[in-house]
This record gives sequence, C-alpha cells and structure tokens, in this order.
Amino acid sequence: TIQEGCDKFCSFCVVPYTRGAETSRPVASVLAEARRMVASGVREITLLGQNVNAYHGDDGNGGSATLAGLAADLAAIPGLDRIRYMTSHPRDVDQSLIDAHQDNAALMPFLHLPVQSGSDKILKAMNRGHTSDEYRETVRRLREVRPDLALSSDFIVGHPGESEEDFEATMQLIRDIGFAMAYSFKYSPRPGTPAAGQPLQVAEDIKDRRLAEMQALLREQQDAFNADMVGTTQDILITGKGRKPGQLSGRSPYLQPVHFEGPETLIGSIVKVAITERLTNSLGGTLIRETAPAC
Repeated sequence: TIQEGCDKFCSFCVVPYTRGAETSRPVASVLAEARRMVASGVREITLLGQNVNAYHGDDGNGGSATLAGLAADLAAIPGLDRIRYMTSHPRDVDQSLIDAHQDNAALMPFLHLPVQSGSDKILKAMNRGHTSDEYRETVRRLREVRPDLALSSDFIVGHPGESEEDFEATMQLIRDIGFAMAYSFKYSPRPGTPAAGQPLQVAEDIKDRRLAEMQALLREQQDAFNADMVGTTQDILITGKGRKPGQLSGRSPYLQPVHFEGPETLIGSIVKVAITERLTNSLGGTLIRETAPAC
C-alpha cells in the first residue's frame, strides 16, 4: 500500500468516510520496502491504494512525487522487472502517467481503470467528475502510447435513477472500449452515502437482469481477449507449481494465469512461453526458453 483514502466522494462509496482524506507514503519508505522485497526474490510488485494514481508522496526534496515518478524510481531497482498499480480514478490519469506507460518498460500493459457507468447522467449522479467521452479519450491517449495496453474496469448496474437508456449507454461504452476483464456489481445502498437516500431506487429484478446481460458481454470480451493470446509468445513470471505433476503456473504481462510443463528450479523467474490453448479461466502453453530478457 502506497496511498490510502479518497477525496472524490462518489455517491455510492463509503471510502472517504471510513478511510479519510487521501494520504501517501513518502517515496523513501516505498523504495526501501521495494528493495527489501527484491532482495528476498520478488520480481513484481503492485502498488495499492484506494485511489493510487492520486499518489503525492514526499519526494525527500521538499516536494511531492507523482505515481509516474515513483514508478520510474522503482524501475531503477535492479531485479524489479514488473510494476502494476491499482485502483485508479480516471480523473487522476495525468500526462506524466500516460507518458510512463510509453517510457517505463517495467509498467505492465494491463491497467485497471474503473468507470462504473457509461451514462453521463449516472456518472453525474455518482459524482464521478468525468463524462463517458472523457473516459474514452483517456483510454485513447493511453492506447496511443501503448497499443498493446489491455484494460479492466469496475461497473455498477442499477444505481438510483438508472433507466434502460442509461444501462444501454454503459453497454455501448463496453463495446466501444473492449475489456480484457472486469468486475461488475449490482448497486447496493451503503448507509450514510448520498445515493442510499436518493429516490428512484431500481428494483432488484431489473438489476439482476441488467447485471446478467452485462456480465455476458464482459465474459464474451474476456474470452475473445484470451483466445487472441493463442499463437503468441509471452513472458511469464513463474509463481509456483501447477496442479498437475511437472506443471508450473505463472502470470502473463496481462495478469492471466498460465500453466505449462517445466522444472521447479524455474520458479521465481521470467520465461518465454508459447501460448497454445485458452482454458476457462487461464491459458495453457509450452516452455520455449528458460530465460526472458529483463525489462
């Protein structure tokens, strides 16, 4: 964790009330922990925060560092090959962070960027502070500098006041963007949040139907993304033994679980794997090289 709290006050969320205002750890503290982790064999770290791209930690020189600056400092640590971060807010994706996805090879090409809704009316009711087209433009700029970037997101169906037209706007945004994976939920009132007391609460059976339709579309996109991996070669960070004898398990740059045969001595290393099949929730492959170039 490098950042806690949130200043955004989305209408459905309790985080600002339970976690308080946005605070960030000093750069020196994060770097020291990362160096200890790398010394113990860690090859990949994920920077966590309720709104991690609002990071503004003390840089040790009387100023504040950005998430992009922190990621650059982390990438300079020998042996740290992969950096991820979550969860992000679209309003805090600044140009320095977009540039980092082009310039910092350690930043993995997989970004969790919650949007919650594709309806401008509902985004306003949620107090998200951006429109659906502004989200599309942020994604466009990211993909312009990193064409292989894949996205995941969060969606809420049935926020108070959501009409069929609003729901369809969200479905259209999903079709327009294309997501490698996503988390989707029915709106559930949180006591003390503005949305909990709003009129026009959506009936549960309508929320159930909308969620099922959305999850079917998101699953279709996820399956298509995973199917597109078949026939490619990926750098896989081996995290441990697989379920079958002689099998290893690891993660692709896109965080997909990948299973293949190989010696246990490779655990903890990054190897080249030819992806040969798409399984229900993972990929299968064949080890083709026992070392992969460092990022």
